Amino acid sequence: MDDDKPVLEQVTDAVSTAATATTEAVKTVAKKVRKAAKKVAKKVMPKKAKKAKKAKKTAKKSAKKSVKKSKKAAKKVAKKVAKKSKKKKAKKSKR
Repeated sequence: MDDDKPVLEQVTDAVSTAATATTEAVKTVAKKVRKAAKKVAKKVMPKKAKKAKKAKKTAKKSAKKSVKKSKKAAKKVAKKVAKKSKKKKAKKSKR
């Protein structure tokens, strides 16, 4: 401790240096944590992206299949209706 400086000034200097040191330490720790998080994200993200792409592809495929099935079903129904109407017409013409 300096005898030339008043005690209050010495205490404020000590506190301010401690505060700056802690803020710098926190900044460096935050940077390290960010770097580590980025590395982990890079490792994890491609897997998730692949899964998402696969999910999209399967969704598209299933959507296409369902559309095809619905079209086929509509055609079948139309054919059945046409057959029934032909049968009804044939019965009426026989009478």
